Amino acid sequence: MSNMTGHVGSKANLLTRLIPDGLFVDASWLEKHGYSRSLRHYYVSTGWLEQPAHGLYRRPGPPVRWEHVVVSLQSLLDHPVSVGGRTALELQGYAHYLPHTLKRVHLYWDTPPPGWLHKLALTQVFVCHHRKRLFPEVEHPDSHAELAKSSSPGPQSGLRSLSSGKEDQELIVSTAERAYLELLDELPKKESFDIADRFMETLATLSPRRLQRLLEKTQSIKVKRLFFFFADRHQHRWLAHLDKSRIDLGKGKRMLVAGGHLDKQYQITVPSNLEQG
Repeated sequence: MSNMTGHVGSKANLLTRLIPDGLFVDASWLEKHGYSRSLRHYYVSTGWLEQPAHGLYRRPGPPVRWEHVVVSLQSLLDHPVSVGGRTALELQGYAHYLPHTLKRVHLYWDTPPPGWLHKLALTQVFVCHHRKRLFPEVEHPDSHAELAKSSSPGPQSGLRSLSSGKEDQELIVSTAERAYLELLDELPKKESFDIADRFMETLATLSPRRLQRLLEKTQSIKVKRLFFFFADRHQHRWLAHLDKSRIDLGKGKRMLVAGGHLDKQYQITVPSNLEQG
């Protein structure tokens, strides 16, 4: 009996090294590392592990934060997911002119998210998108290690690492260039023209090389036309370095706002208060 107790205790001590503070693993991960269902049940019953959702585990520790969830998905559970859109812009400091209370965390996936994702007791809500829909031809790195090997200045995929607020725990997020295009994809139903305009005002330091690559890769005519509409309004320096002739803006009109103003340059309807003149 003492040998069994010692074995169980030794395995429990190993968990403190395998599972970083605050992070999550699932039943499959524990099974692969030699923790059977009965052992998992024992650790939960004795307080060695917490079970915040069915099939999900972590060591007792700090209050659950959304960053813990995303870092776990990316670094431990190997899910092809990145933080993008408005969330990525806010995390990189582009929301200083806007009310900043992070309530929705936009995640971009190659595969369906795990069922437990929406069952956690969090202040924030995860909003899930399929990232191949906007960038179907872009290859995404599967890990932080692959991301680190990506080309400079900035990964080909438009992704980067960003501190989660805890040492040695980084998030994979969209660069500002990609995040803004993801934000535009949410117009007009889930984001506002005013928000998109105010974000563009802050984006004076974008990389034209990264923008060019992403604008050529995305298949969304709406996103590309909206991008140039807002870029023309603010005339940041990088705009002069973009080659619009290599970007397919499609043909025909796009009605985005009922009763709005038709912008003749890009053939999209926009709110009248944003009329270019």
